Amino acid sequence: MTSTVALPVGVSISTDVEYRPNRKAPHRARARWVDPTTKRRKSTSESFEDEDAAAEWITTIRRAAARGLDPATATMNLADYGDTVMNLALRGLEATTTEPYSAGWRKRVVPSIGHIPVCMITNGAVDRAVHGWIADDCGLSTVKNSLAVLVRVMEQAVRDGLIDRNPARVTGWQHEYQRAEDELDDPRSLALPNWAALTTIADALVAESSNEYAGWGEVVIFAACTAARIGEVSGCRVKDIDTNAWMWDVRRQTTPSPGGLIDKGTKGKRARTVPLIDEVRELVQQRIAAVDRDPEARLFTGPRGGRITTAVLRDATSWDTVVTRLGYEHLRRHDLRHTGLTWLADAGVPVHHLRKIAGHSSLTTTQRYLHPNRQSVTDAGHLLSRHLRSPRGPQRTAI
Repeated sequence: MTSTVALPVGVSISTDVEYRPNRKAPHRARARWVDPTTKRRKSTSESFEDEDAAAEWITTIRRAAARGLDPATATMNLADYGDTVMNLALRGLEATTTEPYSAGWRKRVVPSIGHIPVCMITNGAVDRAVHGWIADDCGLSTVKNSLAVLVRVMEQAVRDGLIDRNPARVTGWQHEYQRAEDELDDPRSLALPNWAALTTIADALVAESSNEYAGWGEVVIFAACTAARIGEVSGCRVKDIDTNAWMWDVRRQTTPSPGGLIDKGTKGKRARTVPLIDEVRELVQQRIAAVDRDPEARLFTGPRGGRITTAVLRDATSWDTVVTRLGYEHLRRHDLRHTGLTWLADAGVPVHHLRKIAGHSSLTTTQRYLHPNRQSVTDAGHLLSRHLRSPRGPQRTAI
């Protein structure tokens, strides 16, 4: 499709969306115009996974053009825009404040959403970035500083006319931070009590979904039994499953991104291998057979073959309503992972093995899944070893 929009300065801009099959992002949105000063023809483009996202980009270009903005400026990504306005954004701040703000921008804001055009950053994108920082164990002050510098940069974008309102002014993240801290302190408290509870929830979610799609229940059971994140379950392909040894090589996860969902490496870029227990083997075999054993096929998809995210699972199954009705109002999709790790710990899996299955970088994180009584025994042993090695401990004497 092609259209032309007249700019107030007398310049016209044409936009179109081209479909290019056999590409990861097949819908290319493009804008062309003639620079009124240099008289040179210019263009800018962006590729998207679906046509709706491409159309949204075109709409953004049109709105910017109606305000007389150059399309190249209107589509500038956050990282580049921040480089051009950072001095303005940080004006009036003392050096003691500027330093942590700058660090937050470099280490968190730009890696998370720096690639997104300023005009396409939404409250949801900022929410996901902030929650990602929390999940990466960033401290409260670190999150506050990172969000504060983002707010200032986006406020400058409002003044420049790139956007109408500041999407970085998000609320409620402090509550999520507190929940994350509670989760880190006692993840066992978030786990389901037993197998019956898991299957009851799975069945109820299926019953609540459109056309009672059995795949939703299978995702829930598989995630809990493998202690995996929903994004990792979505990223699982047939080739990752070894049905001889009954192992799953966890190598990728599906996550939201501008223009749609993408597959990327697991959290921390650490691949890991997890066991597939008897309770999920028949389920796995059925899923493999359903895709004719195609090694590139996803093991789990939505009813129309789409990729799954935690939000998709929540909305498709009326998750919050179902779990509340069953008495588990605290339960989130990620708590299926806590359930699996807690059950593995209670089954007696050694902590160093549990750490590898979980993919934790820190042993301390894994130890939180151990039963309190068992943890106290482990801690006592560590204290004794430390005492024996210390100068004040019992000294060895020659016989």
